[in-house]
Amino acid sequence: MYSLSGEELRGLIEKQSGLCVSMFMPTYRTGPESQQNPIRFRNLIRKTEDKLHAFNLRPQEIKALLEPAQALAGNVFSSRRQSDGLAIFLSGNLLRFYCLPILFDELIFVGDRFHIKPLLPLFHGEERLYILALSQNSVRLLEGTKYSAKEMEVEGIPKSMSDALSYEEPEKQIRFRAGKHGGGDRGALLSGHGADIDDSKDNILKYFRQIDRGLRNFLKDERAPLVLAGVDYLFPIYKDANTYPYLMEDGISGNPEGISAEHLQKQAWEIANPYFRKEENDALGQYRQSSGTGLTSDDIKEIVTAAFDGRVGLLFVAIGCHQWGIVSPQQNEIVLQQEAGTGSDDLLDIVSIQTFLNGGKVFAIPQEKMPGNKLSAAVFRY
Repeated sequence: MYSLSGEELRGLIEKQSGLCVSMFMPTYRTGPESQQNPIRFRNLIRKTEDKLHAFNLRPQEIKALLEPAQALAGNVFSSRRQSDGLAIFLSGNLLRFYCLPILFDELIFVGDRFHIKPLLPLFHGEERLYILALSQNSVRLLEGTKYSAKEMEVEGIPKSMSDALSYEEPEKQIRFRAGKHGGGDRGALLSGHGADIDDSKDNILKYFRQIDRGLRNFLKDERAPLVLAGVDYLFPIYKDANTYPYLMEDGISGNPEGISAEHLQKQAWEIANPYFRKEENDALGQYRQSSGTGLTSDDIKEIVTAAFDGRVGLLFVAIGCHQWGIVSPQQNEIVLQQEAGTGSDDLLDIVSIQTFLNGGKVFAIPQEKMPGNKLSAAVFRY
């Protein structure tokens, strides 16, 4: 699976039967590193097997539990599925795997629930963007991350301008050639019947409306920014046709034909980065403004209690970090641990889950951006 909806995340959060195994690993789309993906996967399974021995499972029980995951290797590492990270969730009655645009650190978690904190960046528009590379000769939609981008297959969008207008009567069709026009770098549009530039813009608008209709279902419920790539004069015309609410104001200027996905990704990331940071910075600003009012805390024990009570409105957790401990909500007891042990939980994961379930917003950010350089911080609702 390429995507993970909020509904699916809630399904993973729900209590499962038996032990729950969560596995995360980085994957690579191209180059020599991509050839090592199956080897890293086998090593991940072996390390998971070693962890399961600590839970007093018999060898045949471990084999039965891991067998469905082992069978995934030929599927998830095909070039069609390749992405930046692989997440696998496995229990006695469930197997879910996701090829996602997040470069995960390798992590294995075994407990009575799934570990979901590494997935949280997907749910606040971070980590992902889309690039729509437009010209009269081709249309490409790429999904990008901070690290890479790959072309997506989208049904229902025309392959080119001539494809979009092919249904029209021959005398109304336009023909075009690449080249200089009026001193600019736009492609010259030429009508067989002397259409002026306004008529050409009308045809481009029809073309772009078809693209927008095709993207509408594909991008439904998305919040990731969309960055246009194309010659400058196409941008205002596409904006007239666009209905996707997260289209970026700025775009990548120039004809994108023949431009690599890697080059487009780097430019798109520069454009979209302020969007990624705005919601996060606004939330951090709210934390600073509320400090000293009793509505903020960076004490993990206090945050855990508030999260179970549904009082956490904004939560910040340090991405890639863990705070191990044991939580007993019934006894209102929280014991912190220096290292993970049998029965331990990552308290950062627990507060993330409870905040998400109770409608709060969770921001997984680098520790150096955390208030006070802590591992967790929260703004309470009351």
